[in-house]
Amino acid sequence: MNPLKVILRLRLSAHDAHYGGGLVDGARVLGLFGDVATELLIRHDGDEGLFRAYDSVEFLAPLHAGDFLEVEGEITAVGKSSRKMKFEARKYIAPRPDLSDSAADLLEAPVLVCRATGTCVTPAAKQRGGAR
Repeated sequence: MNPLKVILRLRLSAHDAHYGGGLVDGARVLGLFGDVATELLIRHDGDEGLFRAYDSVEFLAPLHAGDFLEVEGEITAVGKSSRKMKFEARKYIAPRPDLSDSAADLLEAPVLVCRATGTCVTPAAKQRGGAR
């Protein structure tokens, strides 16, 4: 199977910050993984499907308001109705409030902030193929 991948790029805003110091909670990243999964299912099955479960989730580095993220997902296995997926989120730009309120750095290498694996399901009756 040729893997189907989706990549989202976005900036975390002050509205995403949930804790002191502009810290963003991990649930925000899981929501982004869900958005990527939805697009993968639409592309593969022509239906949004349902996220059944995460098999593993690892939070590896903190996120803050102002960080720019690249969120990637890939279908790794396809069953009759289940689709195994893997996800990674990387920070590639970070704010520098120590320099000024608008300073930011393009990171030399993206920082892996979260990775996960999970299973989504598209009921057979709703599968109609996607627009690849």
